[in-house]
This record gives sequence, structure tokens and C-alpha cells, in this order.
Amino acid sequence: MRTDNRTVKNTVVSIYFILIVFGILMITVFNSLDFFVDSTFFIFLGLFVVLVLFHSIAGYFEYDSDGSKIIILNKGLILTEYINYRENKVEFARHQLIGYKIKDYFLYKSLVVLYKTYDGKQAKERFNVTLLKRRKMRYVKQSLRKTLKENKKRKEG
Repeated sequence: MRTDNRTVKNTVVSIYFILIVFGILMITVFNSLDFFVDSTFFIFLGLFVVLVLFHSIAGYFEYDSDGSKIIILNKGLILTEYINYRENKVEFARHQLIGYKIKDYFLYKSLVVLYKTYDGKQAKERFNVTLLKRRKMRYVKQSLRKTLKENKKRKEG
């Protein structure tokens, strides 16, 4: 099964644009009003915190379990065609999957995957799945659950 959240990219770009325009608008309005002179720094600090928080949440997620390998990819949404930043890619055979867990925080969701490396050690990788729709998240869970079930049968038999 293959799924991703590429349809969210236009929404994310729009939100970035709105935040930047709102910041520029605030600069021009606060420079003309003497009433907000003392609180201007805190308002811009709040806007910066919102921008950084949104930047950490906005990410591209791709899951591919077709074939003999499972491939999970996380990367940034903006400028990914030009600069490959914040990329986290994991590729392992289906039989190497040990477990998974989905952690749901208030504004952030993550998928933690536990798998065996080829030298027998366990590795844990975390992926940002915040912008993945509920239906697609259900498909990812279903695929991982099915793989774990097959691995359990293989181990017993």
C-alpha cells in the first residue's frame, strides 16, 4: 500500500503566505500607532513562535509497503525541489519490523517504528504524521498491523 499527504502542500503554502502578510501588516500598523509601542516586541515574538511551531508541524509524509520492503519518508514541504532539508527516510525488509506506535500530542502526531537492522540491533525511527488525514493514517496502521501479524506467524511456524 502506498500513501502520502501531498494534497496538503497548497494549504501549507497558503498559511505561510498569510502569516508573512500578517507580519508585514502588523509592522506598518504598529509603526503608525503610538499606543502599541511597548507591546510590539511581544506581538512579533508571538508571531515568530507561531511561525516556528507551524514550520515544525508542516511536513511531507510518504509510506510505501508494496513489494518486499517498507519505505517511510518524511521531509519538509517548502523548497524541497531545490533544497533537500529535514529528510528522514527509512527502508527495511518487511520481516524486520518489530513494532510501531502512534503518539498523539495536542498539536503534533508522530509514528514511531521499531525494526531490526541487518546486524541484529534494534533501531527506532520517528516520523511526523501530523498532516496525514485520518483515513490515510488508518491505512498505514492497517498495513503495519498486517505486517506484524505475518511476522508473528513466520516466527511461530
